[in-house]
Amino acid sequence: MREVLEKGSGLKAGTDFHLAFSPEREDPGNPNSKVAKIPKVVGGMTPKCAERARALYGKAIETVVPVSSCRAAEATKLLENIFRSVNIALVNELKVVYEAMGIDVWEVIRAAKTKPFGFMAFYPGPGLGGHCIPIDPFYLTWKAREYGQNTRFIELAGEVNTGMPLYVVHRVADALNAKKKALNGSKILLLGLAYKANVDDMRESPTFILAELLEKRGATVEYHDPYIPVITPTREHAHYTGKKSVPFTKEEVQKYDAVLISTAHDAVNYKDLASWADCIIDTRNAMAEIPAPAGRVWKA
Repeated sequence: MREVLEKGSGLKAGTDFHLAFSPEREDPGNPNSKVAKIPKVVGGMTPKCAERARALYGKAIETVVPVSSCRAAEATKLLENIFRSVNIALVNELKVVYEAMGIDVWEVIRAAKTKPFGFMAFYPGPGLGGHCIPIDPFYLTWKAREYGQNTRFIELAGEVNTGMPLYVVHRVADALNAKKKALNGSKILLLGLAYKANVDDMRESPTFILAELLEKRGATVEYHDPYIPVITPTREHAHYTGKKSVPFTKEEVQKYDAVLISTAHDAVNYKDLASWADCIIDTRNAMAEIPAPAGRVWKA
C-alpha cells in the first residue's frame, strides 16, 4: 500500500501523509463479540503515524494497543493465527491417535479444560476453514525463507490439518463398510458447508475438500446448509457454483446412505437426524448428547 500511495500521489509516507496498520480481529458467529470491546493493535510507520491511528481508533474502540511498527502489528496477527493453527493441529493429531486407542478425544478435552491454569481448549474438526487460519501462517513461512529461516513447526501443523479431510473420508468408508456398503456408488449428504457454525462464510471450507474426495471415490454428494442456500463462485471450487442446498426433511435425509456432519449449525435438529439417518459420521461432536442406536453414529 505504501508503494501504491506514494507512486500515485508523489507524496512520502510518514512525511506528507500518515500511514499505519491495524490487523483485523473478528469472531464471526459470536453474538457476544462487540467490535468496541476487542482491543485494537496499531503500528505506524513513524511514532506520529501511530499516534494519529491510535487517536482515530480510540474514537470507537475502548482499548488501543500500540506497537512499534506496522511490521510488529502484522507479526501480532500472524502469531494469533499460528497459535490457533498449531493447537488445532495438536488436537486433530490426538483425535486420530486416541481413536486408535479407543479413547474419545472430546471427553479428554472436556476433562482437561477443567484445569484452571496452563490449558486452553481447542477442538478437532474435518480440517481448517475461513480466510485467516488456513492461509496466514504460510505468509510467515514464505517470508522467513528470505531470511534463511525455517518454520518447521508451522509447516508441520499445516500438514496435519490439511490431512484431516482424507482421514474423515476413511472414516466414512469404515462406517459404510460396517453397513455392508461400499463408498463407491453411495449417496452422501454433507451437513454444513460454512467453515464454522452459525455463519454463511464458506471461504476455504474443508467441506469442499470432503465433497471432492468423496466424489473421486465414486460417491454422489449433496449438501444441506441453512445459511448457504446456493453456492456462489469460489476461488478454488468454481465447479460447485450454483449447486443448491437440499431440504432437511425426513424424506430427503433417508435418501442417503450416510450423513456427514462437517459443520454443526445450531439451526439443525440433531434429534431428528438421529431418527432419520441410518449412518452418521460426526466430525464436530454434534451428536454427543443425542440418543441414537448403537453403531449409528461414528466420530471422525
